[in-house]
Amino acid sequence: MSATTTTDDPEDPIGYFLQDMLFHGKSERTRAAYQRVLRQYETFLSDSAVNPRGTSIGPGKATHRDCMAWIHSLRGTIGDSTIASYAAYLHRFYAYMNQVGVFEGNPMALVMEEMDETIDKDPERREITIPQMRMFVSQIAHPLDRVLVITLLKTGMRVGELCNLDLRDLSLTDPEIVDAYEISPRALLESRPNSLYVAAEPQRGEVYHGEERTASNKRKRDTVIPIDEELQYELKRWLAIRPDIHSPAKPLFVPTGHDWGDRITPPAVRTIVERYAREQGWYHTGGDASENVTPHYFRHFFTTHLRDRTGDRGIVKYLRGDVADDIIDTYTHNWGDQVRETYVESIYSIC
Repeated sequence: MSATTTTDDPEDPIGYFLQDMLFHGKSERTRAAYQRVLRQYETFLSDSAVNPRGTSIGPGKATHRDCMAWIHSLRGTIGDSTIASYAAYLHRFYAYMNQVGVFEGNPMALVMEEMDETIDKDPERREITIPQMRMFVSQIAHPLDRVLVITLLKTGMRVGELCNLDLRDLSLTDPEIVDAYEISPRALLESRPNSLYVAAEPQRGEVYHGEERTASNKRKRDTVIPIDEELQYELKRWLAIRPDIHSPAKPLFVPTGHDWGDRITPPAVRTIVERYAREQGWYHTGGDASENVTPHYFRHFFTTHLRDRTGDRGIVKYLRGDVADDIIDTYTHNWGDQVRETYVESIYSIC
């Protein structure tokens, strides 16, 4: 982006930056992460007892040495990958504020060149066994919380994909469910009973199936995921208490408290998972992907354990929805013989 000139001289540069992120359409989760890191940096600069100046300054007055001192203060308290992420946030903040003319330079540019820490794109994660995960699930009593966690564990889908599921994306053969809830699955599910359809199309901010979506699906191709008996039971239990729906899209999962009847959102699911993970000792404030159990951890758990049990990386990649066309076409055309049979034989018991 080319540099521009602005007459703005905000008293709160971080607030200015965060508001611009909102205008640019950045998600609430992204803005919250930037806010947490940038305010921590601001607190460091304002504390004359810890910053290298010995006097309180604001972000607009900081030099590369101030930035380096803050980065150094983080070492030993958080992991190297997290430090690199925090540095990237600060670099982005200064680069943007320089580009729009609020700041005259980017003191993080040199710091980024000299840092040893890097962001780990594939971090080692907490190792949780199937019996340990089974114990974790056993302590979740609420039907909505249980079905959200178990669906993530049994399908490996992303949290946004979970939230975007509509009632028509569900195909179940249980006559009690079919008769009671008038489920009319997509035509593509007619020959694939007891399954979930995860579409590639939904995008955050766009209208899909008559409703503006708050999350994006990131699949390269539409995917049909089998449903085993455990997930069928949890879905049936959930549908028995599912509130009346406001949206014509008929979302599958909706809150039972705040925002009653609206589609559940990724932040709500993350909050639910975080609450139970904290109780289990699997989530700590400031922890990174190597330590904290989040909805995305369940995708890692699914991938690791199902791949080990099937020995078939292709099927696991198909179920994850992140493979090339030639591979995904192979499993799409042989769904009943290969995907369902392999899945049902291999999927772990979690309840």
